[in-house]
Amino acid sequence: MVITENLAQLYREAASRYGDLPAFAIRKEALKWQPVSFKELYHQGLNLATALISMGVQAREHIGLISDNRYEWILTDYAVQFCGAADVPRGSDVTDSELLYILDHAGIKVSFVETEALAQRMLKLRGKLPNLREIIIMDPEAPAIAGTKRLADIYMEGREIRQNGNRDAEKRIAGIKPDDLFTLIYTSGTTGTPKGVMLTHENMVSQIRNLPGRHGPNDRILSVLPIWHIFERVIEMYTISFGGCTYYSSIQTLSEDMKNVEPTFMASAPRLWEKVHEKILMGVRRSHPVRRVLFHIAYFLARQYKNSEYFLTNKKIKLKPQPFWKRLLLTPFHVIRWLIVLPWYGFFNAAVLERIRLGAGGSLAATISGGGALPIHIDKFFNYVGIPVLEGYGMTETSPVISVRSKINLVVGSVGPPIRETELRIHCLHSGEVLYPDPHDKHDGRGKTGEIRVRGPQVMKGYYRDQPLTDATVDGGWLRTGDLGMITHDGNLKILGRSKATIVLSSGENVEPEPLEMRLRQSRYIDQCMVVGQDQKFLGLLVVPDLSAFRQNGRNPATPAELEEMPEAKAIIQKEIRQMISASSGFKRYEVIRDFRILPEVFAVGQEITNLYKLKRHVVQDKYGQVISELFHNKKTKQ
Repeated sequence: MVITENLAQLYREAASRYGDLPAFAIRKEALKWQPVSFKELYHQGLNLATALISMGVQAREHIGLISDNRYEWILTDYAVQFCGAADVPRGSDVTDSELLYILDHAGIKVSFVETEALAQRMLKLRGKLPNLREIIIMDPEAPAIAGTKRLADIYMEGREIRQNGNRDAEKRIAGIKPDDLFTLIYTSGTTGTPKGVMLTHENMVSQIRNLPGRHGPNDRILSVLPIWHIFERVIEMYTISFGGCTYYSSIQTLSEDMKNVEPTFMASAPRLWEKVHEKILMGVRRSHPVRRVLFHIAYFLARQYKNSEYFLTNKKIKLKPQPFWKRLLLTPFHVIRWLIVLPWYGFFNAAVLERIRLGAGGSLAATISGGGALPIHIDKFFNYVGIPVLEGYGMTETSPVISVRSKINLVVGSVGPPIRETELRIHCLHSGEVLYPDPHDKHDGRGKTGEIRVRGPQVMKGYYRDQPLTDATVDGGWLRTGDLGMITHDGNLKILGRSKATIVLSSGENVEPEPLEMRLRQSRYIDQCMVVGQDQKFLGLLVVPDLSAFRQNGRNPATPAELEEMPEAKAIIQKEIRQMISASSGFKRYEVIRDFRILPEVFAVGQEITNLYKLKRHVVQDKYGQVISELFHNKKTKQ
């Protein structure tokens, strides 16, 4: 693995060490990929960087990078780093208002855009962006547009300049300091105006040296998450460090690419695995009755086998202290169960579950799920069937990884221990006192719930041009995450929700909506939902139904709004809610959903949800404020 002081040096050293090995692969069509070697990419990056320097790009300047996953993205990132500058990335689904805010706030003078359509949008906004002087289109198929430049054209200019002996890019690389910004990422805005998170070269290099796992040049990584998100980006940098090859895929071609590329490792998001889980179960329901029975037998055996294995190898999550006598008492039971199940599990694992693993390519050694909480039933399902999903935890402000579970410490239900060089505390939400670590507590504060605070080399430099917010978020090097969690009695971190998402009922009860929403999304009839009820006597629910499930059930709604007019459909959803959220299923009395409304539209990426499918609660509340008001008003009237 290559470890350096900054990313430009990483790219240079990777080219030297891995040379002609493929660094990235561009999808042309199914089974047809165009590889680009580490050496090629490095020299292409130098050519483009030279062109940017000749255009007047200064060291530590901010460069816009508005694009989705594609080879030209990583090429541009190489060039920006070689200029000693910092990129300001965003996806193509960015709204005009966000684009204006980001480009203006970051002081962007030069911006890359992915497509002709994005360039046209940028040209219309140019009058409101006095600093913007250059727009560069990345798509090599895009036509020339007045007022813009094409990446392919300026690349050729840079190559010619270098052929004449120019080495300005190398001089810029030599001048990069660990504390310099490598990127300025504006958060996706789940809580309001985007905030510019300043991440340094040292932040990213610390992630590369501290992420767990053993990988090498034979690894194949499938890239599907938005590249402008720091989670996907750190995985790509990590892959460069060990000489693996990254294959750029998309949600549309993911299923096909998983089978064709046979990735060994990849970054993923909970929603991706939820969709895969739904697809698998739908396939089981549609299969021959004998196949259905075989699947359920295989899964039952896998569950028994894995649960005993987790217990015997000390990988079963410990939310409470476990007396030694209890473990001693249970050990014979798990040994006997494991031995009895083993031969049957071996047969059904090879005959039935192997087909499911082949759907993920058959070679997937592990995937790290991040960007949101992984529902526990999804977590268990894939680890039971033999697809190791290693859930991690982090945020943009921490570059992003704070903790992650590894294959040798695969504790389902946790996000693993903090990574190396990372300190973690749990603070009381009300008093602010440290609950963990607590030397005065016989369990050191393990098992106590509070706000997670983090200190380490991955913590951001601050929020760009917002010192008050920086001071409120980072105190003495400790970053307040705003997330609720606990350290389990086996030393792992468990995430319990978001303190800012907490709903306070008029009775004073605090409700964490995310566990309720994750439970409800297990229903085949509910695609998305949001729990509401701030300052109310009870909880309500906004529902985005899964139309395909109703169509399979004999109904044919074209839109969610049509479903709202079907009393039988509403009765089905009501029954699902009552069955899933009840005292008998482990929820408290005040967590029961008393009423709901079907929303007329699905949640859209970039509007109600982020690229990683996180709810923008403030957007949903603003958009459906009248619906929420009527939900509680009507319920009160009926009572």
